[in-house]
Amino acid sequence: MGALSALLDPAALAADGSVALTLLLLALATLVSEDAACVAAGLLVARGTIGLAAGSLACFAGILTGDLLLFAAGRTLGRPLLARAPFRRWLPRERVARASAWLERRGAVVLLLSRLTPGMRLPTYFAAGLLGTRTRTFVAWLALAAALWTPALVGGASLAARGSDAALAGRPWLAPAALFAALIAVARVAPVVLTHRGRRLLVGRWRHLTRWEFWPLAVLYVPIAAYVLWLAVRHRSLTLPTAANPAIPGGGFAGESKIAILRALAAGSPDASLRATLIPGRRALAERLRAAEEFLDAARLAYPVVLKPDVAERGTGVAFARGPADLAAALAASDADLILQEHAPGLEFGIFYVRHPDEPRGRIVSITEKVLPVVCGDGRRTLEELILDDERAVCMARTHLARFAARRDEVPAAGETITLVEVGTHSRGAVFKDGAFAWTPALEEAIDVISRRYAGFHFGRYDVRAARVSDLRAGRGFKIVELNGLTAEATHVYHPGSALRDAYRVLFEQWRIAFAIGRANRARGHAPASLRELAALVRRARRSRRVRPARETVHAARHRSETKEEWPCNSTADGLL
Repeated sequence: MGALSALLDPAALAADGSVALTLLLLALATLVSEDAACVAAGLLVARGTIGLAAGSLACFAGILTGDLLLFAAGRTLGRPLLARAPFRRWLPRERVARASAWLERRGAVVLLLSRLTPGMRLPTYFAAGLLGTRTRTFVAWLALAAALWTPALVGGASLAARGSDAALAGRPWLAPAALFAALIAVARVAPVVLTHRGRRLLVGRWRHLTRWEFWPLAVLYVPIAAYVLWLAVRHRSLTLPTAANPAIPGGGFAGESKIAILRALAAGSPDASLRATLIPGRRALAERLRAAEEFLDAARLAYPVVLKPDVAERGTGVAFARGPADLAAALAASDADLILQEHAPGLEFGIFYVRHPDEPRGRIVSITEKVLPVVCGDGRRTLEELILDDERAVCMARTHLARFAARRDEVPAAGETITLVEVGTHSRGAVFKDGAFAWTPALEEAIDVISRRYAGFHFGRYDVRAARVSDLRAGRGFKIVELNGLTAEATHVYHPGSALRDAYRVLFEQWRIAFAIGRANRARGHAPASLRELAALVRRARRSRRVRPARETVHAARHRSETKEEWPCNSTADGLL
């Protein structure tokens, strides 16, 4: 801050006659941060070091020069530049693609609007050069945008600085620092609140912060981790719950093979299992593609099919292939061992099952209805606007907008529905609702029979799909997508609007049950995993996350709504059933 204080000291500047040098430095500073340079110019104007016109002109010249350099880079170097550092960080491909679509749709006026759209200045100017926008048109609109924005920011910073002199009197070291930081914050926030997109993104961020269902696991699980530690002390074993499922390495804590679990389920309950095979990673693409095609032919499976990592969590890396091109793209995009699985259409549910070894029958303690959110086109708004205007989708706006980066500016036809999420995972945007209404004795009996046939399984959540709710309630016609063990959750707690205390009550009870089952299985000779074994499983899970994950289907989900049975979404269940 000493250097900044010296720069903003008019006596020091006057002493060495460096006004011209100051203006040059301001112009150069815009190449690093336009907002910071304009704010600094405003502070200098407030102190009488430079005039408002001179400061504004210096910043204008620097901004225009930098933007012209970006335009020239797009015109002469093109897309190959985006693959090189540091341009791949400054100019993400998805933003350049969006800017290109924006320019083609709305024309040169976008160059003016981009000045008020956070994160879109650099990619828009680069895209303008890439698309061959006429130089005269580009310079005219760019100069107009800079001429409106620059004096406003410099002048506003100057007025704010003059108004704060009294409040910060006697603190010369603090005045420049405090003002500079405050004005930079205002300069960054102003474009956000001036646009509909910015305001809706702020709404989404606020809801993400204030609604606990969107909190990061590292925050949400602090009380749960403390409770688990208390249970570990009480039972004198930190790893005791890993004995809850002797059939699964680590009880399903982390790093377990999903294909091994699916094969064990298929051996006991083939009618409820989806056909699947493992496509080993780190082999030649042609070999992996051939193995996938041979499996599809042998199993007589038609597209679509699902690919997902054999070791993964929370829906990471799941891809839908709707044809051979999608299949090849998904295999090429991942180095992981992938499961190629039959796709089961219909409704998706999570069913949490527990069975104490001393009890002859198990029970369902939680059912979750997984709803894949959609937006409906009206023929006027873009896909981005539909997402931002949707009261639920805006909570996960950044996730949805990143997924549909190449289609944000498309205008869906009136009545056209776009499925925002293809995977029933809460962290990807699926809506989890309490599905207690789907519980019946018949369903519990069917799940119990499947579970008892899987020797060594006592505790976990089935993710299933069924064509109709009536089929699920009858305990027939559903298919198991996957089974998660120890660290699965009773996900009905994420029902929108649920109280946090109720969620903790359910999750605390879930871990109490896991310790109780682990203790009973230990008494029967099933040793819990050691800390070393658990660490190895965690490392395996982390290694799987470091490989390139499969991208979601090359063709973004774009389905018209399917006819399906009407059924209630509310439930009278409170916590565990």
